[in-house]
Amino acid sequence: MGIGSFFRNQLSQVIEWNNQQPDMLVWKFPSEKDEIKNASKLIISPGQGAILVYEGKVTDNLATEGIYDLETDNHPFITTLLKLRTNFESEHKLKIWFYRTAENVNQGWGTAQMIKYMDPVYKIPVELGANGTFSFRISNPLYLFSNVVGAKDTFTILEARLLLQSRFPESLSAVLAQSGASYQQIDAQLPVLSASIKAQLNAELDKLGFELTDFKLNGTIFDDATKERISKVANITAEAMAAGEGGLTYVEMQKLKALRDAARNEGGLAGAGLQLGVGMDLGKTFNTAKDEHLNAQSTDAVSKLKQLKLLLDEGIITQEEFDNKKKEWMDKL
Repeated sequence: MGIGSFFRNQLSQVIEWNNQQPDMLVWKFPSEKDEIKNASKLIISPGQGAILVYEGKVTDNLATEGIYDLETDNHPFITTLLKLRTNFESEHKLKIWFYRTAENVNQGWGTAQMIKYMDPVYKIPVELGANGTFSFRISNPLYLFSNVVGAKDTFTILEARLLLQSRFPESLSAVLAQSGASYQQIDAQLPVLSASIKAQLNAELDKLGFELTDFKLNGTIFDDATKERISKVANITAEAMAAGEGGLTYVEMQKLKALRDAARNEGGLAGAGLQLGVGMDLGKTFNTAKDEHLNAQSTDAVSKLKQLKLLLDEGIITQEEFDNKKKEWMDKL
């Protein structure tokens, strides 16, 4: 090395993370020989921190913004470093990583795979996708550096986001199962579910050196199989409610429908005949069951009229039968 180059290498140096890239979370200060020059100044700007790695060991974390004078500063590690340096060039190597302390806000997330859980109300398997936004920050820079970043020169916000999102599905599934929320209730409970998921995730992400400062579950999307199951359950529920309004049970209504269909196509419904009794006159059986409901005694005319309207809407009785029975009951009012 020429004498000119030697002295140029020993001139004062300002060590800072200048022009901080918005997509960068951790950045190593570039230094060819990993040496600190005489009269160097380390500048920590707002929203930044710095980790000092001396001879392969993390020795300090500067989390307070300001200017650190590496020639005279009485910071414990810097004082030790100055005692070790000899003349103009030291064999002791120091590396500096800057990190972002500011929040990383409005990060979008979405599940790559469907989340599975058992609906607590309808007892059917449910698969759904979910999406939302979250914000995060580095909560434990030393742990993050030692266990996640390692010797990498950079660690981006995208890398952090992918790492965090990989922990989301398990917590989502657990919170949905614990909440007791049916698929019909999820959209109405998004704020409550979001808070619970955030708390559970933070317990996990703390092990990586991160903290969620905000987490929102914005919406859910059910897969086709789940939609089909939901549709069947909804139809059955609606039919059961309608039957109840008419004074019938769901089973009674389904039996009447089966008898009606069998009577209309008696020759082609051997399967139905097996359930109702082989050799039975299905048409006669249907008429008998229908007459039982038409002529059933009741003290409540309004309830009876509701039942008659239900039987008409379902095609169990004809319009003529409805009108005749309606007149009878209206006369009793």
